[in-house]
Amino acid sequence: MQFWLALVVLLLSYLIGSIPMGLIMVKLTTGQDVRQVQSGRTGGTNAMRAAGFWVGLVTSFLDMAKGVVAVWLARYLTPGNIWIEILAPTLTIIGHNYSIYLLWRDADGRIRWRGGAGGAPSVGGAVGYWPPLIFILVPMGALILFGVGFASVATFSIPIIAAVIFAIRAWMGLAPWHYLIYCLLAEILILWSLRPNLKRLANGTERLVGWRAKRSNTRQGNDNAPKQVQS
Repeated sequence: MQFWLALVVLLLSYLIGSIPMGLIMVKLTTGQDVRQVQSGRTGGTNAMRAAGFWVGLVTSFLDMAKGVVAVWLARYLTPGNIWIEILAPTLTIIGHNYSIYLLWRDADGRIRWRGGAGGAPSVGGAVGYWPPLIFILVPMGALILFGVGFASVATFSIPIIAAVIFAIRAWMGLAPWHYLIYCLLAEILILWSLRPNLKRLANGTERLVGWRAKRSNTRQGNDNAPKQVQS
């Protein structure tokens, strides 16, 4: 019975993670398909690009909720099974990044996946373990996002910050060391999903967001403006 309950938890976690919140929110508010906007991802950052700040914010919190629900399902259906508690939110990140609901075929007939980068559901998994963490991870993520200007940097920074906090709590005897395994798995999945972004970061062509994006666009506009010739 425990085996089947564990299997149900993992399957539900993946299916919940696969729900494309950004696609739904952008479609409801603007009628656009977020997959046709810039990065094509269905996470909060691209939803913000497509439909504005508030739609992006709501999308991010809904994606976070998926990770929280996965942890709660694991604790309720398989109490005391720390490994299912780790794997459930990990499967949610996988579902978010590779949604079964968004399978498509490319021009060569190969099956492709759509989804996000995994940042918000990774926050949700960590918050599911320790709810007060939301008051650390969300402000820190926002600070990195709008301070540095790169969503990719904010995304892969989240599991690192969570790992530091869980390490401190484990050292103090307040949490199991196993949560660090979740942070490691989340970081690996996020970095794998962000491979194109990491290449753009390396060559200086990564997309900016927030005020830095506006500043960059303004600067480019000024550079492209015709120069007046003094007589």
